[in-house]
Amino acid sequence: MAEQKEINVADYQLHEGDTGSAPYQVALLTKRIFHLTDHLNAHKKDFSSRRGLLTLVSQRRKLLDYIKKGSEEKYQQVISGLGLRR
Repeated sequence: MAEQKEINVADYQLHEGDTGSAPYQVALLTKRIFHLTDHLNAHKKDFSSRRGLLTLVSQRRKLLDYIKKGSEEKYQQVISGLGLRR
């Protein structure tokens, strides 16, 4: 990724010690996805990591759909804050 920015997952916590809310989980998944993407750029034949990456992406997509179903405004905040296309 050319313009990878550092994601502060604490910004997505709803309260102190929050580890289960959907926005927080999306932020964590996005951080892991960026890390795996960089890894796969260096190691093009690592197919088991590629499969894991696809799993993470689909999991994040499901969480984003859940957020969107609950609140369009919250969904837009998470998308713009993480710099995701959608």
